Amino acid sequence: MTDTDYRAAYLEELTKVAPDIDPDDVGDDEHIQDDLELDSMDVLNLVTALHERFGIDIPEPDYPQIATVTLAVAYLAQKAG
Repeated sequence: MTDTDYRAAYLEELTKVAPDIDPDDVGDDEHIQDDLELDSMDVLNLVTALHERFGIDIPEPDYPQIATVTLAVAYLAQKAG
């Protein structure tokens, strides 16, 4: 997968968790809680969705590494690759 593929997959899972978010409006450095206003349950649902999609475990200490699109793409590429 390319970074573009990881970005698209992340945004797809994000918008499933928070359907009111338009993926075209999400900036690469917007924080999912601070800027996009996801609550802790939404974050947990996103972690679960990413786990199911990519087959990787995302431990709680790593949650900050998926907090923006830019961070998530790098993290997913490293863990899934």
